[in-house]
Amino acid sequence: MDIEAIREAAAACRDEMLEFLTRLLRFESFSGQEPDAQRFIAAAFSRLADTKQVPISAAILDDPDFVDQGQDTRYAGRGNVVVSFGGGGEGRSLILNTHSDVVAVGAGWPEAFRPTRSADGRFLAARGACDAKGCIATIWLLAAMLRRLGLEPTGHVAAHLVVEEEIGGNGTLSLVADGCEADGVIVLEPTKLHVHHAHRGAVWFDLHLTGRAAHMGRRFEGVNAVEKMMKIVAALNDYEQRLLARSRGYRGFERYEYPVQMNIGRIAGGAGHSIVADECHLAGGVGFLPDRSMREVMDEVDELIRGIDDEWIRDHYALTFTGLRNDSYEIDPAHPLPAGLAAAARSTGVASDIFGWNVSCDARLYARRLGIPTVIFGPGDIADAHSRGEKIEIQRILDAAVCLVVFILDWCGGK
Repeated sequence: MDIEAIREAAAACRDEMLEFLTRLLRFESFSGQEPDAQRFIAAAFSRLADTKQVPISAAILDDPDFVDQGQDTRYAGRGNVVVSFGGGGEGRSLILNTHSDVVAVGAGWPEAFRPTRSADGRFLAARGACDAKGCIATIWLLAAMLRRLGLEPTGHVAAHLVVEEEIGGNGTLSLVADGCEADGVIVLEPTKLHVHHAHRGAVWFDLHLTGRAAHMGRRFEGVNAVEKMMKIVAALNDYEQRLLARSRGYRGFERYEYPVQMNIGRIAGGAGHSIVADECHLAGGVGFLPDRSMREVMDEVDELIRGIDDEWIRDHYALTFTGLRNDSYEIDPAHPLPAGLAAAARSTGVASDIFGWNVSCDARLYARRLGIPTVIFGPGDIADAHSRGEKIEIQRILDAAVCLVVFILDWCGGK
């Protein structure tokens, strides 16, 4: 198929895509509050392809990869949207994945769910425009383009439009746990149309340390948990430096000055000005590359604390790993999936490189749980994600859809 004809199809469907995206952006689809948005998505896609709403399996509550962040885990009336097209022949199969949930909005952006166009018309701004409703619009657009062009992929293509990505991936986990097969997966996230063959992992932890309270005037008869926690913070910062030293130059992540991170997100402790603090709590997170597994990182953090030369700390701390638990993953950058997708993008005039992503997403679930070759690709810039004034460039949605149609016709075959 001539690339110019594919571009013309994208341009012809542009206005309808924008109407779909603008309406989608009005839904306040925070994690756990996606049902109305999901119903709207299902209705919009049902006009283009076979579409169904798939309930979230209650079994994921006991799955080791389930992420419990205190959200309402009653999944009745909530679910993913699965769209299917093609598959009448011997071509390779493909899954496209992205998510409808969005992160919270601060008080400084009251118009976050009232989409606005930039003065020059290039950008559309709203919470979720970049991460990742612009990616949902990309999949809608490519489906509309295939229909307009009268093309049907020979291999089966499925779109997994999921919930709860922002709090750890429970929507995708439900589909993965129920079982799905494909020769490749493309997770759509804002990558500036670069192809990521790997992503770093991230794990959150909570650390509680007890001390012994005393009057300020008898301070040395107590044990100050805040001061003890300062020793732990120093050790965690040293650990970050060791992680960085091990990670620099790792294949695919060479361009990042700080490919891994140790973040101290919150510290709270003590009861008052004149009381020796008898407890302190620290919440933090570790970002790590595919040279370490999540289990290894969790064990290293625990060993780090136990290794501090302070008997009180060793006997009075409690470490738990709650919330986000995203493992890292990688595939060979020369694999036909990343190589073919980057080649398809370049054939359309897009400057697309292959490298790792120092962000985590749902890609690792397909790659690690099912062993399916998986990459990350999509319109938008991660620097805009989660920001006040979050936006996406409209033309990049069209560019992404053109790239994906070209790739699908090569990967899956078309007729």
